[in-house]
Amino acid sequence: MDPLSDVLSLLKPRSYMSGGFRVNGNLAVRFPKHQGIKCYAVVSGECWLSMDGVPGPVHLSAGDCFLLPRGLPFTLATDLSLTPIDFHTILEQLRNGEVVASNPDRESYIVGGHFLLTGSHADIFLGSLPPIVHIQKESDKAAMRWSLERMKEELRDPQPGGSLVAQQLAYMMIVQALRLHLADEARGSVGWLFALVDPQLSQAITCIHEDPAHRWTIQELAERVGMSRSIFALRFKEKAGATPMEYLTRWRMLLAGDRLNTSDDSISAIALSLGYESESAFGKAFKRIMGCSPRQYSRRPKAPATDGKAQSGPERTEAIAS
Repeated sequence: MDPLSDVLSLLKPRSYMSGGFRVNGNLAVRFPKHQGIKCYAVVSGECWLSMDGVPGPVHLSAGDCFLLPRGLPFTLATDLSLTPIDFHTILEQLRNGEVVASNPDRESYIVGGHFLLTGSHADIFLGSLPPIVHIQKESDKAAMRWSLERMKEELRDPQPGGSLVAQQLAYMMIVQALRLHLADEARGSVGWLFALVDPQLSQAITCIHEDPAHRWTIQELAERVGMSRSIFALRFKEKAGATPMEYLTRWRMLLAGDRLNTSDDSISAIALSLGYESESAFGKAFKRIMGCSPRQYSRRPKAPATDGKAQSGPERTEAIAS
C-alpha cells in the first residue's frame, strides 16, 4: 500500500455512522465536541459553518465538501444572526414528533459520515490537518460528484446492503477530500501529509513504509530518491516537520502499537521485526514516542469492536451528527 493508505488503515475506523440530514428554514444548530473525523458534503441548498477557535464563518453551497478533523464544537446555520439551538434539543423535538421551523426556500441537505479513529495515536494524523478542510473549487467538486450522487441515492432510496454502501462512500469521500486538500494546500504547508505531495519525499516515505525494519540512513534514503544528503535532509525537515530518522522511529512505534493491540506477538519479537536488536532499546524508543512502556500499552483497554453496521437514514439528523 501507499503511505496514506498505510496510515488510514492503521487508524482503524472501527466505529462509524453515515447518513444525511436537513437544515430547515431559519435554523441554527450547535453541535458538541466530537471524537474522530467527520466528513460532510452539501447536496443542495446553502448554509454557514462556524467553529470555535476558527475566525469567521465558512459559507457552504451545493457541491461543497468539508472535513472536521479536530473535533471542535461547531454550528450549522441558514442565518448567522440566529441564536443556535443545541443539537440534543433538536433530537428531542424529532423524537417527540415536533416540527421545527421549515422553509423550503432555505433548506440544505447534507450527507456524510463520522469515523472514530481508534488506531494508535490518531492525533498524529488529525493534528496535521486544519480544523476545517473545505473543498470548494469547481474542479474539485467535480471529482467528488460521483460519491455525492451515489450517497444521495443510497439514502433516499434504501436498498439491500445500503448501509454498507453508505459507509464505504463516506470513507471514500474522506480519502478523496484529503487528496484534494493535499494537492491544493501543499505549497507552504508543513506536516508528513504534505510531504507525500513531493514526489521525491513521497518516494523516501514509501521506502520506509515498505521496509520499516531496514537500518535506513539519511544517506541511503537520499540516494534512493536521487538527492544529495544535505538537500534531502533539509527538504524533508522543512516539509514533513521532522527529520527522516524521526519519521522512521515514529512509524515503527505506530506499527508496534498496533501489533501490541491486535496480536499475541511478544515484545521481543515485535522489537526484532522492526529493526531493534534489543528489547531494551526498543522499549526506550517506544516510551519516548508513545508515552508509556510497551507492556503498559499492551494492558490498555481495547477499543470495543463494532458490528460493522452504519446508521443511516435519508432525513434523520441523528444518523450522522451524533
